[in-house]
Amino acid sequence: MQTDAASPNEAKSLVHLESFVVNLADSDQSAFLKVGIDLGIGQVGKKEPPIDKGSLLLAKIRDAVLSVLSTSQSADLLAPDGKAKLKQRLLEALRQQIPELPVKEIYFTEFLVQR
Repeated sequence: MQTDAASPNEAKSLVHLESFVVNLADSDQSAFLKVGIDLGIGQVGKKEPPIDKGSLLLAKIRDAVLSVLSTSQSADLLAPDGKAKLKQRLLEALRQQIPELPVKEIYFTEFLVQR
């Protein structure tokens, strides 16, 4: 039986992040990643924290994402399960570094690896 109530594990709102361009951790060549990311956020409580340009929360989010992206290697990202593994690493980093933000999903809106 289906209900209209959303699952507690579903995203309730979306946070759009400006694109990231990072040097990848490839040791034998220069490689870059350009990625657009949206975050699916669950129920935050009665009051949603402000996530707007210039907010401390947005700075924490971008810092956590950049930390993960810059340690990635192009071969790993281009593997068949590379994007799924990257999403998992991003979720873990965001949940650990910003526990007050209930991130449920990572959505890639653009993804380009250049070697």
